[in-house]
Formats: sequence, structure tokens, C-alpha cells
Amino acid sequence: MTPAIEVRDLVKRYKKGKVNAVDGVSFDVEPGEFFALLGPNGAGKTTTISILTTTLSPTSGSVRIAGYDIRREASAVRSEVGIIFQNPSLDMNLTGEENVRFHAVLYGLYPYRALYRLMPSAYRHQVGELAEMVGLGADVFKPVKRLSGGMRRKLEIIRGLMHHPRVLFLDEPTSGLDVASRRTLWQYIEELRRRHELTICLTTHQLIEAEEANRICILDHGRVVALGSPRDVKAQLVHERLLIDADDRAALRRRLHELHVPFEEDGHFVVSLDGRSAYEIVHAIAEPLTMLRTESPSLEDAYLRILAADDA
Repeated sequence: MTPAIEVRDLVKRYKKGKVNAVDGVSFDVEPGEFFALLGPNGAGKTTTISILTTTLSPTSGSVRIAGYDIRREASAVRSEVGIIFQNPSLDMNLTGEENVRFHAVLYGLYPYRALYRLMPSAYRHQVGELAEMVGLGADVFKPVKRLSGGMRRKLEIIRGLMHHPRVLFLDEPTSGLDVASRRTLWQYIEELRRRHELTICLTTHQLIEAEEANRICILDHGRVVALGSPRDVKAQLVHERLLIDADDRAALRRRLHELHVPFEEDGHFVVSLDGRSAYEIVHAIAEPLTMLRTESPSLEDAYLRILAADDA
């Protein structure tokens, strides 16, 4: 199966740059996959996404989107991608539907008509279906200036899906949204991915959003420093821990030494599972425990450790 996104040895150096902004980046994204591109400011995320969406030319390397080469077939690439920018790109003086209408006309999807009711029935059906799907409903006909931040994001999704893209790029899509709006928006994005078999490529500083990705790619100083599923990336760097304690701490300490498990003391015993199950360790402890809790690493834990190691 042809990858939805295929990046090989991608390099970008700006004219006055002393180092490469993107330095030999390679990765594939499979059709229908939810892929997250992570990294600190200046890591090369925005440059990479700009190249993938044909708004910036690479210095060297190759990129194919939905099978099309971004250099030789840029127009075909643009027809296959939808983009939700970090900064809203809506015309505030128009209604939501008018923003969508102009987008559809610019893509050559429908002939322009001055009024919504004069647009082809296929257009009106498509707008209505997408508006209901993302929870915007009749609000799509309101002036953009009267819509909340979450509603504007939903409107941008409608606009970005009008030409039936195979790949949807989301650049900090929940920036500026409150927690409730962020959660709701992600529910709709996931529904869209399943229903339309979309490939999602996300850049975000909200690492909790990337926890749901099929795979993540972490960039730092323009290079790939980690690539894999969130679970695999976490497992390589941060182990699950067992937090335990007992009234007879000396006896528990001796028991842990007997079991040859690594542990630290921090007001209680912090045991690194290191591939062993919590049940296996607890079952082998005869001393009555006054505390028992497992602590799973987050993607943020692994992310910070990766960046610290790369800067060392």
C-alpha cells in the first residue's frame, strides 16, 4: 500500500541560516493513520509541515503525498490535502458558509453563485452534512465574528474537508480553546477520520492530544530523535513504577533486596518494574503494605527525557 505521506532525507536550509532547519528527516505515514509531529519551538515542525503542504520548497530530499511528488506535482498534492492552520484564516466579515463557498469555488468544485440558495444542491447537501457532523449546524450561516473560537475551528474543518482531501494537516488545531471545546473538537476529528478514512498529521504542544496518535515523531534541532507508537516511545525511556510502603520499612527493604528489584526511597519505596509486572512483585512480598500504587509514565515524561538526552 502506498504511504499517504512519504518523506525521505528531507533537508531545508534557509538562505541566511548557519544550520539546517530540517536535517535529514525521514518517515512514512500510512493511509488512515493518526500521526503526530512533536518538538520544541525551533525543532523544525513548522518548516516540515510547510514543505509537506507545498508552501515551502525543500533544499533537498523527497516528499510524496498520496503518491504525488511535492516538487513535480504540487497542484495534485494540494488537491489531496486539507490544512487547519494554527492561526485562523477566516474572513471575519463573511458568514461561515460564505467562507466555505469561496473555498469551494477556488478549488473548482462548484460554480460561484451570489446566494447560498442558488448554489447547486450537491454543495448545499455537503455543507449541511459537514456542519451537522462537526456540531456546527445552522450556526454555519452566522457571521464569523459572532462565532466562538471553537465554532471557528469547526468551520475551518468544514472548509478543509470540502474538496475531500485524503490527508488532513492540523497545526495546533486546539490553540486558544478551553478544555471542553478542545475535547469536543477532538471527538469530531476522530469521527471524521473514521468516517472518511482520513490520514491525520498533527503538530501540537498539547502532548496529551498526541497520546491518542497511532505513531509519533519527535523532532529536535531539525532531526528525528524518536519515532514510534506513544507506548513504544514511553517504554524505551520511562518505565512503569510501583509505589509501596509498610509499617516495617526495614523488613520491606530487605525483601526488595532479596527480590533483586531496583528501588529508591522517597518517603516511600519507588520500585522500577523494568519489564516485570506489579502483580509479580507484590505477590512476592509477605510484609503487610500500607501503600500500594502503580505509576505509569506519560508521553510528556518520555518527551522531556528525549529532549534532555538530545541536548546533553
